[in-house]
Amino acid sequence: MQWENLTSADFAQAVQETGVCLFTMGVIERHSEHLPLGTDTLNVHKIACLAAEREPAVVFPAFYLGQIYEARCFPGTITIEPKLLLALLEGMLDEIGRNGFRKIIIVNGHGGNNALIPFLAQTSLWREKPYAVYVPQGLSPARQAAWRAITESEFHGHACECETSVTLANYPELVHMERVPAEPALPLGRLSHLPPNHSGISWYANHPEHYAGDARTASAEKGRRLRQLQIDALAEFIAAVKADETAPALQAEFFARNNGLAR
Repeated sequence: MQWENLTSADFAQAVQETGVCLFTMGVIERHSEHLPLGTDTLNVHKIACLAAEREPAVVFPAFYLGQIYEARCFPGTITIEPKLLLALLEGMLDEIGRNGFRKIIIVNGHGGNNALIPFLAQTSLWREKPYAVYVPQGLSPARQAAWRAITESEFHGHACECETSVTLANYPELVHMERVPAEPALPLGRLSHLPPNHSGISWYANHPEHYAGDARTASAEKGRRLRQLQIDALAEFIAAVKADETAPALQAEFFARNNGLAR
């Protein structure tokens, strides 16, 4: 169920019946020459909606703001000041909680959010909340193997065979296969003279055109199969979160101890 498509009365009933809200996170950024700026958000929101049809849950409206400072040099990218971004994200989660949800699943569609979202989840221990936050951690080993069996190219990362295929399955009208670069985009290694490290410029150092992989072998059929793996995994995760009583209980125990220290 999509939050924005429900009436107020139907929304209240959905909160009671499901108890779980999916908060999808992507960004607006360049995806080589052939994919739309909103690829990450469009795909993750679509997959969440399809999973929520399998295992009923409410999906928050598509959220386009995340960590994408490494793409600020490209036309169309949307970024927001870091402290404001964190405050806004906390505000969105609090608003979901205010509307009655006690369990929130953050579903990520953008690699640049991989550090931000776990940190956001961790901040829920700073101040007691009426909800618990859950973050899926990728596909199971079996599904990872199935994913690899579907794809042909070896290196993936951004606007690649995988991402292009899934977008072809979800939004074929937005994909320009005729614009796919003639050569794959492998890491340039422009910081390889340093010991293993991470810096803000690391992604740009390897992929200055915001393309990583080889989209030439992408297809809608592959995309439908890859998408199904993601839908199945997310639907299972929703069901597990619905049944979970441990995380909320541990959270209550944690804050009881924390409040006792404060006194």
